[in-house]
Amino acid sequence: MRLCVCVVLLSFILCASAEIPLISPAGRFIWDAVGGARDMYRAYQDMREANYKGADKYFHARGNYDAAQRGPGGAWAAKVISDAREKWQSDVSGRGAEDTRADQEANAWGRSGGDPNRYRPAGLPSKY
Repeated sequence: MRLCVCVVLLSFILCASAEIPLISPAGRFIWDAVGGARDMYRAYQDMREANYKGADKYFHARGNYDAAQRGPGGAWAAKVISDAREKWQSDVSGRGAEDTRADQEANAWGRSGGDPNRYRPAGLPSKY
């Protein structure tokens, strides 16, 4: 029994010191993409909850920033979600090309690591 416990403990130590990744690079990408999608959804929910005039671009930048901080998978998810939303918005809702361009600028700013507070409107509660 003691020998078995020693072998198991030694195996754990060897595996930990071998730096064998527990998640493959593809698995990490998917994990980051799912987390990035959650970040985007959280920013959307916060935007809806805040219902604050002029805060749209801030939440776009923040969602993309949070997602991109996860890594390439998160940045990919943020780009796909942002592009799909802006395509839908420009085609269906009729908000206009200028609004879509401004949203995409805020999206790209956040994804590139820019501070989302650049788009933060004065008076937006600190909760966001």
